[in-house]
Formats: sequence, structure tokens, C-alpha cells
Amino acid sequence: MQLIVFEDAGYKYLLPLVYSRAAFNLRCGFDNLLSKIEAATGTTADAVFVRSELARVMAERQTRRVNQPSTGDDQLWVNGRLLLRKKLALPKDSAAWHGDTLLAARINRATAAKMASEFATSPGSARSALGACAETALPEEAGVLIDHPWQLVQENAAEIERQFTPNAPVKSGLVLPGAHLVNEKSIHIGAGTTVKPGVVLDAESGPIFLGDRVTVHAGAIVMGPAYIGDGCMIQPGASIHPGCSIGMVSRIGGELDGTIVHGYSNKQHDGFIGHSYIGEWVNLGAGTVGSDLKNTYGAVRVPINGRPVDTGHSFVGAFIGDHTKTAIGTRLPTGCVIGYACNVAVSGFVPTFVPSFSWLSDAGRARNDPQKALAVARAVMARRDRKCTPAEEALFLSIAETARRSAGELAPRPSSRAAVRKPGS
Repeated sequence: MQLIVFEDAGYKYLLPLVYSRAAFNLRCGFDNLLSKIEAATGTTADAVFVRSELARVMAERQTRRVNQPSTGDDQLWVNGRLLLRKKLALPKDSAAWHGDTLLAARINRATAAKMASEFATSPGSARSALGACAETALPEEAGVLIDHPWQLVQENAAEIERQFTPNAPVKSGLVLPGAHLVNEKSIHIGAGTTVKPGVVLDAESGPIFLGDRVTVHAGAIVMGPAYIGDGCMIQPGASIHPGCSIGMVSRIGGELDGTIVHGYSNKQHDGFIGHSYIGEWVNLGAGTVGSDLKNTYGAVRVPINGRPVDTGHSFVGAFIGDHTKTAIGTRLPTGCVIGYACNVAVSGFVPTFVPSFSWLSDAGRARNDPQKALAVARAVMARRDRKCTPAEEALFLSIAETARRSAGELAPRPSSRAAVRKPGS
């Protein structure tokens, strides 16, 4: 059976986090949604289907075929927004739906060819291609359909616990005298990782996984469940609270709680960030702080594409797109969204919605010039030994144009109950 993972039109409600990546590349727990789908099905995807503007970049970043039909006569198509935890036991010639959202389908080559054509012209409109398939249901425990970015944050702690292997080697790296490991059997320390004196790794409330080549500096506290990816640096005195996933080559200081950092981002200095999702190549200036709880203790509303959506949760922080930077002393309100490639430098609270490619100051909002922003992105990536490829540069500039045309124009997404089960339950 061949596995095909597709991105549907629901990606729009995960912006700005998915401007430069497919929805199935979003992080939760140890890895991304695509990796979870492949792990649950026991196979590497033969192909992925994504928006046309992502195709060149996706072909560079991974080896699966992109937007090309598969040839097998038994194909399992899975929605890339599924946070999948269990193997899908779909009968042949059947499809699982939630309303008009296709969750998964097991189909033959002829039907798959129709699907491929459908997704090439109108992503997410699969009803006509699958009209002859019997409808089936997915069990609640199979996973969650990610409609909005806060769902990833809410699911993160449980996902870290699910993915941790208790029998993994505890200490492949170096733990220096004076470091304290609490509940050591639930702590993994990867190869080339150094845990310095005065560090506390507290796994009493959940496991802690430190990847390879991580440095945890003196006085830092990490409380599980927590995942810290390869090449990360945890600064002296940092406080990592439960429920954090920190992607590769990130630098973290200050206080972080229940937050996902996608990777290659800096929050090196003092300041609190909680229940947030921070993209790649983000730099949070010293003293940047964010609220993740309203004074009323009520449910937080988040402006998805500029339109407020009720999350149903009390603890919700910020959602920050790639290549965005905040100045020193920046204050982020509860449930705010800051777009792709923004510069934020205001003395008061940041607005709850900052469109992509904004240059925000006390003088007002101006456009962040795309060519100048791209030059900065090249410089930032070079500091981490990464080169911005021609395909990535073209995508960067196309995002600037897309964001200019579409800011604030999308209708709100329906209730986040459009899931295999209700998120957070």
C-alpha cells in the first residue's frame, strides 16, 4: 500500500505559520505531523500534495515526490492536518470524512488519478473524485484534525509523553558534576550534549528529551514533559516549564511555558512566553514578554487572518510567523498573531493582529520592504550555516505579494470541533 499525504484548503486557517511550509510540516511533540502519519502507518510517504507555490521548495527539502500521482493500485491518502496516533484500518474503496473535510481515503489507481487532478486545480475539493467510495469513520483515538494553531500547543505535552521511549539511553552525552537529574529514568540526553553544573532536569511530572549536541548552561531548569531538539542552546538561568517543544538550533533564555518553537529561532534573553507557537528564524528581543491568560480568566479569541475565533481555552499566547523580529521590551497581548517577516518595535502593547510584512512602530504601521527583508533573512540564515536557495527566495517574495493581497480578507473558520475528536479533551 502506498501512502500519499495531502494538504487541503484548511491550511489557510493555520497562517501565518504555514506560509513557507506545508501544514503537515508543523511541529508537535518530538516531530511534525508528516512524521507522525508515517510512523502510525509504518511507511514513508510515496508522494505529498501541496500548494503549487510550495512545490519547488518542498522538492528541495525532502525526497518524497511532490504533486505527482503514485502508480500503485492500493493507495492510502491521508490529510496532512491529522495529528495521527493510531494506524488507519480503512477498507479498500472507502473514505473517511468530517463534513466536507476529507480525513483519509483508501483508493485504487484510477480514483487516485482523479484525486491528483482535483488537488492540482482545487485543493480540498475531493467529493467528486471519491463519489463512488463508501463512507467510513475513524475511531476517536486515531488522532486530531488540526484546524487552528493553538490545537498543536494544547496537544503538545501529551504528545511528548506519548512519543517518549522509557528505555531510551539516559546519558549518551555529558552530565557534569553539580547537575541534578530528577526521575532519571525519564530523561534522555543525546550524543554530544552537555549538561552543566547547577542545571536541574526535573522529570517528575513528565519525560525530558534532549537531542544531540544540546548545551544546557549553568542554572537552567527544565521541567518535563519537554523536548529540546538537536543543536539547541539553553542559556544560563533559563526556566523551561512543562509542555515545551523546542526545534533544532534554537537559543532559549528567560521563561518558556507550554510553547512550541519550530526551530532556528532565538529567545535568548529574559522575558516570559507561554502557550505560543513561534516559527523559524524568529528573534525575540531582550525583555519581550507575552500574556497567555486574560484578566477575566475567560476563553481567548485569536484573530485568524484578522478575524477573531474563540479558542475555547483560557491559556493561549502568541502565534508568530517566520522571519519576524521584536524589539527590546516588546509586550505581546493574549492570543495575538504576528505575521511573516514583521519588525515589531512599539512602546505599548502590540496589536492583537499584525499582518505579514509589517514594520510596526509608534509612528504606525508601514510595509516591511520585501527585498530588504529578504537580504536580512539571507544574513540571519548564514549565521546558522544555512543558505537561502533560489526557490526559497522566490517563495519569500511570493509570500510578500500574497500577504499584501489577502491580509484580513478571509472568512473565519467554523468551530474547531471539526476534528476526529474535540481538541484538548
